[in-house]
Amino acid sequence: MHMSIGVESVLNKIEGNPRFMSNVTFRHTIPAEPGIYEPIPEFLPAQLGELLQRKGIEKLYSHQAAAVREVQDGNDIVVVTPTASGKTLCYNLPVITTLLENEEARALYLFPTKALAQDQVAELMIWSEELGGKIKTYTYDGDTPGDARIAIRSAGSIVVTNPDMLHSGILPHHTKWMRLFENLKYVVIDELHIYRGVFGSHVANVLRRLERICKFYGAKPQFICTSATIANPKEHGTTLLGRPVTVIDKNGAPRGQKDIVFYNPPVVNKPLGIRRSSLLEAEAVAHELIAAKIPTIVFTRSRLNTEVLVTYLRKSFHKLGQPHETIRAYRGGYLPKQRRQIERDLRDGKVLGVVSTNALELGIDIGTLQAAVLTGYPGTIASTWQQLGRAGRSNEASLAVLVANSSPLNQFMIQNPTYFMDRGAEFARINPNNLYILVSHLKCAAFELPFVAGERFGEVDPAEILDYLADQMILRKAEERWYWMSENYPAVDISLRSASTENFAIIDTTDGQTKVIGEIDRFSAPMLVHEGAIYIHESAQYHIDKLDWDRQKAYAREVDVDYYTDANLDVELKVLDVFEHEELPQVKRSWGEVMVVAKTHMYKKIKFHTHENIGWGN
Repeated sequence: MHMSIGVESVLNKIEGNPRFMSNVTFRHTIPAEPGIYEPIPEFLPAQLGELLQRKGIEKLYSHQAAAVREVQDGNDIVVVTPTASGKTLCYNLPVITTLLENEEARALYLFPTKALAQDQVAELMIWSEELGGKIKTYTYDGDTPGDARIAIRSAGSIVVTNPDMLHSGILPHHTKWMRLFENLKYVVIDELHIYRGVFGSHVANVLRRLERICKFYGAKPQFICTSATIANPKEHGTTLLGRPVTVIDKNGAPRGQKDIVFYNPPVVNKPLGIRRSSLLEAEAVAHELIAAKIPTIVFTRSRLNTEVLVTYLRKSFHKLGQPHETIRAYRGGYLPKQRRQIERDLRDGKVLGVVSTNALELGIDIGTLQAAVLTGYPGTIASTWQQLGRAGRSNEASLAVLVANSSPLNQFMIQNPTYFMDRGAEFARINPNNLYILVSHLKCAAFELPFVAGERFGEVDPAEILDYLADQMILRKAEERWYWMSENYPAVDISLRSASTENFAIIDTTDGQTKVIGEIDRFSAPMLVHEGAIYIHESAQYHIDKLDWDRQKAYAREVDVDYYTDANLDVELKVLDVFEHEELPQVKRSWGEVMVVAKTHMYKKIKFHTHENIGWGN
């Protein structure tokens, strides 16, 4: 194969470079594996079987066949297989089968991000057309126009949304969604591993509310979940859904050979242990790959690093006569239209190199990439495998290079590769019964439907909390029922992701125009769009002239300078109170209240390429 020879030839070239090899701490080859196949189950409708044949799918991977069988038997499932192993069919086949047999049936798809949802809808629309337009699929999120929302409520066979929209836009208005809830047969939850920590604990409570409403309308949907590798899929799935799950984790998809290289940049300041910039080293590796026409993804740890790296790569390839569009950036903060365009260009193979934050770590279809370069350790073993897995999404050979930075965690991982290889992915932990989170969702649930004495919320008896809320004049208790009586609408004040929902608009004022070019969350604004900052957007540079906190706008004008700005973020941790303390052999554990204060107090001006500090500002 032409392309795989490309990967091998670049690898040979890299290995023939003594400077590079002297900094390689680990080199590992994961051998190719053939697929394990099973025939397409006979109980699938003939129409669907024929469509699969037309798409060139004559048999299923073993995990796809197992998923379809388990769902057919009425079980709730969690499919845990690597990136690019065809997990989509694990839920689309059972759902489409039911919708073809019963036109009134409905399915709800939950994705953690809008990009994943858009991706799925595009795919399902193609399938629907081939099946004669019987299956109507719609996205329901913040970008959905008002008139479309009415049509979706009554006509959508598959409603594709995210947990945030389910929480604030669907469940509180369930009477408008009667058709969906009365006929709901399946709830599909993709990327289950994302739902951990505070976010996961919120989502577990949203699912409890969903189940309550389904019960009210007489529906009992089945849950089909997919996940990247985590240490405890059965336990996590059971806690999140509040019901037992069957785990399918034997991957049947074929896999091409993957070479993994750990690279530790050379030391430039021995007394301080500072190494050459991981950004510059990652650029050199990516340049080598892209120059050999190998489709490459580069992951960075921040939005700023993404833009700096794109600027470098575009400049060097522009000199070689390559158009800018062959190198793209992908991160949060771009407007939806621009993000969709980048996703399309990636799928269509117009892009040779993409530099991304972890926004592309999830399973968005970005076509076939053959190399991944990780700029810095992503923070968890699970995330590292996800990012390494974005290269080689077919059975061709692929290459993944992890370039470490100087931080202690990076240095530990890069110098102890056996730890990384042997440890396996981390555990996903949630606590849906955390009192703060639980009370928030009990308020939402009471707004949606009154609570009856003896009714449970998941595994919790909520009577005591409901009585407390009645004392606070939020609920009213009458004849063993608790009714919502407060004037406000509770879901609006509760953010599932525990972050501020406010965004700042970035406005381009060059030549007297006022055009919105991007957006940024409140927490990142003082770091990236403070007055005097150089804001980089797909390698175009903008000087921030004014940051208007009250109106949530940053005013920028296009400039051409040879430096970028990097704000210093000071994080102060203060222990306010210790409730419990435990001393273990290697660690002390305490539980209590902590205050975290994050503040930017100055910014540095850093020269492109040399990364020397050429000035600063407040």
